[in-house]
Amino acid sequence: MNIARASIEKPILTWLLILGCLFGGLWGFSSLGRLEDPAFTIKQAVIMTGYPGASAAQVAREVSEPLESAIQQMGEVETITSVNQPGRSLIEVEVKSTYDGDTLPDIWTKLRAKVRDAAHDLPPGVRPPFVNDGFGDVFGLYYAVTAPGFSDGEIHRLATWLRRELLAVEGVADVDLSGLPEEAIFVEPELAVSVAKNVPPQAVVSALSAANSESPAGSLDRGGRRTLIEGPAGSDSVSDISGLSIGVAGELLNLYDVAHVYRGRVEQPSMILRHDGAEAFSFGVAGLAAENIVEVGHRVDARLAELFADIPEGVELSPIYQQHVVVEEASNAFLINLAMSVGIVVAVLALFMGWRAAVVVGATLLLTVVGTLFFMAVFAIEMERISLGALIIAMGMLVDNAIVVAEGMQIAMQGGQSSRQAAGETAGKTQIPLLGATVIGIMAFAGIGLSPDATGEFLFSLFAVIAISLLLSWVLAITATPLLGHYLFKRGKAGGAGAYDGPVFRAYAATLRGAIKARWLVIGGLIVITVASFAAFGQIRQQFFPNSNTPLFFVHYKLAQGSTIRETAQDLAVIEEWLGARDDVLSYTTYAGQGASRFMLTYSAEKPNPSYGHMIIRTPNIDAIPALRAELEAFGREALPQGEFRTRRLVFGPGGGDPIEARLSGPDPVVLRRLGAQVIDAMEGASPDILDARTNWREPELVLRPIYATDRAQSAGISRDDVAGALRFATDGISGGVYREDERLIPITVRLPRNATSDLRDQPVWSETGQNFMPIEQVIDGLDFEVQDTLFHRRDRVATLTVGADIPPERTAAEVFGQIRAAVEGVEVPAAYTLEWGGEFESSTDAQKSLSGQLPLSLLVMVVISVLLFNAIRQPVIIWLLVPMSVNGVVLGLLGTGLPFTFTALLGLLSLSGMLIKNGIVLVEEIDLVRAEGLPLREAIVVACVSRLRPVVLAAATTILGMIPLLGDAFFVSMAVTIMGGLAFASVLTLIAAPVFYYVFFARKDRADRVAQAPAL
Repeated sequence: MNIARASIEKPILTWLLILGCLFGGLWGFSSLGRLEDPAFTIKQAVIMTGYPGASAAQVAREVSEPLESAIQQMGEVETITSVNQPGRSLIEVEVKSTYDGDTLPDIWTKLRAKVRDAAHDLPPGVRPPFVNDGFGDVFGLYYAVTAPGFSDGEIHRLATWLRRELLAVEGVADVDLSGLPEEAIFVEPELAVSVAKNVPPQAVVSALSAANSESPAGSLDRGGRRTLIEGPAGSDSVSDISGLSIGVAGELLNLYDVAHVYRGRVEQPSMILRHDGAEAFSFGVAGLAAENIVEVGHRVDARLAELFADIPEGVELSPIYQQHVVVEEASNAFLINLAMSVGIVVAVLALFMGWRAAVVVGATLLLTVVGTLFFMAVFAIEMERISLGALIIAMGMLVDNAIVVAEGMQIAMQGGQSSRQAAGETAGKTQIPLLGATVIGIMAFAGIGLSPDATGEFLFSLFAVIAISLLLSWVLAITATPLLGHYLFKRGKAGGAGAYDGPVFRAYAATLRGAIKARWLVIGGLIVITVASFAAFGQIRQQFFPNSNTPLFFVHYKLAQGSTIRETAQDLAVIEEWLGARDDVLSYTTYAGQGASRFMLTYSAEKPNPSYGHMIIRTPNIDAIPALRAELEAFGREALPQGEFRTRRLVFGPGGGDPIEARLSGPDPVVLRRLGAQVIDAMEGASPDILDARTNWREPELVLRPIYATDRAQSAGISRDDVAGALRFATDGISGGVYREDERLIPITVRLPRNATSDLRDQPVWSETGQNFMPIEQVIDGLDFEVQDTLFHRRDRVATLTVGADIPPERTAAEVFGQIRAAVEGVEVPAAYTLEWGGEFESSTDAQKSLSGQLPLSLLVMVVISVLLFNAIRQPVIIWLLVPMSVNGVVLGLLGTGLPFTFTALLGLLSLSGMLIKNGIVLVEEIDLVRAEGLPLREAIVVACVSRLRPVVLAAATTILGMIPLLGDAFFVSMAVTIMGGLAFASVLTLIAAPVFYYVFFARKDRADRVAQAPAL
């Protein structure tokens, strides 16, 4: 069936297709979901377990170990890591990449069952483990709220009100609040009065626990109606609490007789947050996965505008990050880039093929793009950075099919054929080769799109969009292009001037004849250039994913382990003052104690630690970041020498962690620390580009431990718990229940007054047996200091210490890794210990390993298709010989621009291979067809190649020029240069190398055929 001819003879079907693509595309564009980055599933869950009073080593041994042992029985689990701190276990479970997001809920249910069963065997005093699998939530609408002059209670009521109102907005999934001031009700017994009246802290705690509790009081059944009975109302003010009665030894006392009760802030909160130097809290809004984030963002903005009238004066909402604005700007930029690319294509075609061909091919290209948007909407492929880039990547390949058909049809009509004859002949010769070449182009990306890991999931839309657009381009090339050509192309007269008689065609024919004549010299030169290019490829800087083009960067600050959060926040205030005086800083948000909420899918916050500080700094544009970052680094290191001051750019794509990481695993923490120090020395000795080398175990801390005098203490009726409780009362305080204020639960803390100056050894401890107080020093043999690891990391149930390091902004992780690898691997590791690489090397290796696992199948399909197209071996071999040579132009392009070879550049290389094979198939197929007409081999090669000169050159030119809009995109620039440089050289390969190889492969057969056909003498 000749589809092209049928499209002209039955135009109604073709017009339905055209209108369907046009209006379907408009609908698709308006209804497509919009995201900043493609969604990829974070296949991690965290199990948090409290074990008050236990050391980090105890937590690892008594809590993490039994839980990890149960979890590892799950076949779905890839890696189990844990961070063990005094009193707390945090276990991260990562699921194997082969499981997709749809299977995760069942896996998390199974995980919870395993954890629940294992929890029965945990020691007494361990709190129930909590499994959190909500790591995938992205709070892309992220705001800071400042309310100077407002009380802590008012700030909490404001935050609760904002959250309640925004949760009611259509499309909002969750609202996350953080950085709110942490309050407590402090009950501070006067020590002298308490001892004199024999009022133990526990008596105060017991009274407080019952003061505001909620207990059922039953119900009455009267006359067939039930009446519920509520318990008595609890204390609802601080004054009520201070008036509580305490019964001690038959005597009734009021709490205010023995203690001072007041409400205040916790001295050491879990987080301190400031925005532009002012105290603040943050709220982040997450949209539903099925919703368009741009529309959700506008609804939230509209609701905030409505609420603004009710927000008290003085309260300011400042955006930290607005995903919907970023996405909308990216969508608008895409339209501009798309219009530029289409305009460039049409202009080039008009210049070399005339305006009629430009209109035909340009219209086909536009229909392909809008039709792709329609199918993206149908298959729920969001419009985001990768899918939009895929459309521009595919632009060059999309125009190939239409150019080949339009060129052949136009030439045939100029030779006197009717439009139907021209369409039938052109499509009859090319539709199958073009289909095969299109499928091969799609399969070039299949390895990435079908990769099961996070990188493959992140880039899946690239494969999907390219597959849709290329297949649609083939359909439209053999339907819409012939119909539009039927309307626009003019029919010439038979016997007119040849279409390829121009000076450019004659010059190319002469060059090609010379190349065939000097074929061995040409082949030798290509081999030398290719070998040299592969050698030069090693000089190109390697990088996994490029830096983001979002004008944000981060500060990471770390004081010595054991430093307080107040000290951390005070140090960061020095940086805030410096930033506040800068004109190149739009805003800055400071976090002490932990990082921000996940406001981008690729953002990963550090784990909570009082000695850790974090800052998000926004600049007017990304060009301002390098200079500001360098000056800030210099100032921070000089002004805060007591801490570790680092800055970090935001990076595209999945990943995380430090750029350079080495993991050491083994049984003995002392040996691990020694090996870690040796690895740091090896890194710093091997490269000057290693910055801030450190271990994730950080510094050991001094721990004060009382020496329990067993005989004396037991004789006095004082247990170890009594001693610990007395010390806790004298320091952090004892929990006395909660104070209910609307929906808030404010903790009540019973503690020694802050102005008390007594030594810990003088602290009295209550004896339940003797019903009296006694000095704690009578039941202990002193206080002893010991050094402990308070950050104890494990990986797959083995103690694991990770050495991490940063690198200068102008260097890539691959460059620095190459400098240090041999030195680090030369560190002698004992038999029971292992050394593994993490960081960007591991991420890149895993991604490439996953990709390489899919590539063999993709390559096999591509090879099989090329063989089936020709039903021969030599033609496919000729085409595939060109593929390794495509690296020549890539090397020239990347070395010339100084850009690194990133993962996106790898995409460009695969795309380039697909384009090269596609052009090679069409060219070789044309040579076969011309030879079948009886022309001699050399002449058939020249005639066929000349007829394909314009399609090949125009396809390359339009693709290269169509990449220009991507040169300003930080994510796609290296890929654009890869395609532009590679395709420029690949065009030479197609037009010179392919014909030369064809002649070499078929010359002997041609001579044999001519001898066989020669008349016998």
